[in-house]
Amino acid sequence: MPMLSPHFQKRQASAIRIAGIRFAEREDACEAVNVAIGNVSLPMHEALRERMGNLTAADSPFRDGVVRYTPTVGLEETNAAFLNILAASGCSTAGLHPQITDGGSQAMELVILGVCGPAGSDERPLLLIDAAYTNYKAFAERLGRRTVSITRRLDEDGHFQLPSPEEIEEVIVREKPGGMVVIPYDNPTGQLYRREQLVELARLCVKHDIWIISDEAYRELFYRGEESISIWLLDESEVPGITGRRISIESSSKVWNACGLRIGALITDNEEFHQRAVAENTASLCANHIGQWIFGALAHQSHERLQRWFQHQRDYYREMLSAFTEELKQRLPGVIVSRPDAALYSVVDLRRIAAPGFDAMDFVLFCASEGGVDIDGRRMTLLTAPMAGFYNVEPGQENPGRTQLRVAYVETPERMRLVPRLLAELFGEYERRRTAADDSLRDRGHPHTATGPVETA
Repeated sequence: MPMLSPHFQKRQASAIRIAGIRFAEREDACEAVNVAIGNVSLPMHEALRERMGNLTAADSPFRDGVVRYTPTVGLEETNAAFLNILAASGCSTAGLHPQITDGGSQAMELVILGVCGPAGSDERPLLLIDAAYTNYKAFAERLGRRTVSITRRLDEDGHFQLPSPEEIEEVIVREKPGGMVVIPYDNPTGQLYRREQLVELARLCVKHDIWIISDEAYRELFYRGEESISIWLLDESEVPGITGRRISIESSSKVWNACGLRIGALITDNEEFHQRAVAENTASLCANHIGQWIFGALAHQSHERLQRWFQHQRDYYREMLSAFTEELKQRLPGVIVSRPDAALYSVVDLRRIAAPGFDAMDFVLFCASEGGVDIDGRRMTLLTAPMAGFYNVEPGQENPGRTQLRVAYVETPERMRLVPRLLAELFGEYERRRTAADDSLRDRGHPHTATGPVETA
C-alpha cells in the first residue's frame, strides 16, 4: 500500500472533537449532552435569519439559482458588516483593512503563514499563552511552523493568572517569535483580560518588533465590568508604535450564533500585510458566497440595535455560567471551576478530588464510550473536551490539563442544567471503577501503577 505522510501518520483527532467521534461508535441507546465543542445552539441574529429565508427573493443575488465566486477579499458588504460590528463596540475603523475568510480558522492559518517563518535561521515561531485554543498549534504543525508557549496556572479560587510581563518578555527574547496571540475573551479558560493587561502585552510587541494577533471571536461576551476590550480600542497615546502591527481574527460563529456559516474575517491596520494575505488566499479563491451574503446583513444594522443584541447574548450566558459553577461546586465539593468572566466556556479541574493517576482524556473517553446516568427513564452521558491538548508542554514536563476539562455552554438551558449532575455522577462512576481495578491488581499481586496519559492532539 502507498505510504501516508509523516504528518498524517501522527495526526490525532482534536481534543474538541475526540469525544464526539468516540460517542458515534457506541451502539447502545445512550443520549449525549455535548458540551465538548462551541457549537452554539441559539438562533442567528434576526437580520441573518431573514436573509437565509429569502435566498430566492427578487433582491437576492441567488434568485436565478446562480452561485458564483466572489472576489478573494470578500464581498464589500460583508467586509462592511465586520467593520460596522467593530464600530458598534466603540472601535475606530479608520485605516483598517478587512478580508473575508472561511471562518476564523482560515484567518488563523493566514496569520501563521504571514508572521511565522519555517524551520531554519529565520524561524519566528508563534507565541501562545497556554491554555490556548488547540487549533493554533494544529494549524502551525500543518503549515510546518512552530509554536512556543508560556503557561497560565489555574488558582484554587478558579482564577487563571496571566504570567508577568517580565516572564513573557523572557520567552520573547529567548524564542524570537514572529507574533503573539492574545484572546481577550478567552477560549478555553473563560478569562477576561483587563485593559491594562492588553496594554502591557501590546507594549511588549512594540518593544520587540513583533505582531500582536488578537482573537476576538468572543468580543462583547463578558460578564464583569462594563466596557469592551479590543486591540482596536488601543491607540498611540497608550501604546506608542502600535499602529501597523495589529491583526484581529473575527468570526460569525459565537456572538452571532452562526457556526455553520463558516464566515470569518482577518482585519489589520497594516496595508502590506492585508495585500499579501489576500494574495495568499487567492489559492483558495474565496469564502462561500451564500454565507457572505447572509452575514452581510449586519452592515445595515444600527449600533444601538447591535448593542441590544450584545446585551441579550450576555444576559443569556451569564445566568447559565453562574448556575453551572454554583451547582457543580455543591455536587463535587473541592472541585475547581474557572471564574465565569467571559466567552462561553468553563474549565473544570478535578486535581483536588481525583485519586492519584487520574487522566482527563481517559475520563472523557470513558464517558463517550461506555459511561451513563439514568435520568427520567433515559440513559445519558456527557461529552466534554480534555484540556491537555490546550497546553503545549515539553516532553517530561507536567501538563496542567491532565486533570482538566473544558465545558462549552452550547446546549439549551434545559439540557445545560443536566451538566453538573451528569459530570458529578459520571466522575463518581469512573473513580469507583478505577479504584476497583487497582484493588483487583493488588489482590493478584501486581504493584499499583497509576494510569498514564492518553495521547491527544
